Amino acid sequence: MTRQTKIAIIFGVIAVTLFGGVFAYENLTAPAPADASERRDVSVRAESHRLDTAEDGKVTLVEFLDFECEACRAAYPFVEQLRQRYEGRVTFVLRYFPIPSHTNANNAAYAVESAARQGKLEAMYKKMYDTQAEWGESQDSKAALFRQFAQDLGLDMARYDADVASPDVAARIERDVADGRRLGVSGTPTFYLNGQRLAPSTTEEFIEAIDGALAE
Repeated sequence: MTRQTKIAIIFGVIAVTLFGGVFAYENLTAPAPADASERRDVSVRAESHRLDTAEDGKVTLVEFLDFECEACRAAYPFVEQLRQRYEGRVTFVLRYFPIPSHTNANNAAYAVESAARQGKLEAMYKKMYDTQAEWGESQDSKAALFRQFAQDLGLDMARYDADVASPDVAARIERDVADGRRLGVSGTPTFYLNGQRLAPSTTEEFIEAIDGALAE
């Protein structure tokens, strides 16, 4: 099966059963999920990256993602539509959850985190998905390609090189993974709305859930 065919199939599944279940390319052993009183605190930390921030902070949508995950790439346009639809009303949070079986999942997360430290989180986040067809599923390291992305974005390359190889960046990614596992995340993409896992069967149900949270 070609990569293009697989992406088309994944997108078709999302269009019909959007996030009705986790699109897990690899199930991970996870500890017991956090209880209800802990979920909201665990799903978003003070250091968590916000693509958009609501003025009132009432509604927060969190996505645990893997930049090499084809399902995440297929969901990306819908997430961008949601960001436009709810601009200023919903906080959108990006959390890293690289799947171990994806050779470049960690490399991509390190690159995005390093870009974030220079104020280029969204630009690198979009770059990864826009180019995923070029590097996804490769068994070779694409760290050099991601470094080129950083150059294209005009980053300070000495700082980027130091950050992308630093234990601090690796630990930052692992903290997101640990929180995801604590919540019971076993694959990507996985979404949480105000600390509650979203499992709608259609895009309309997804939107209705957000509208309901806004109306509360």
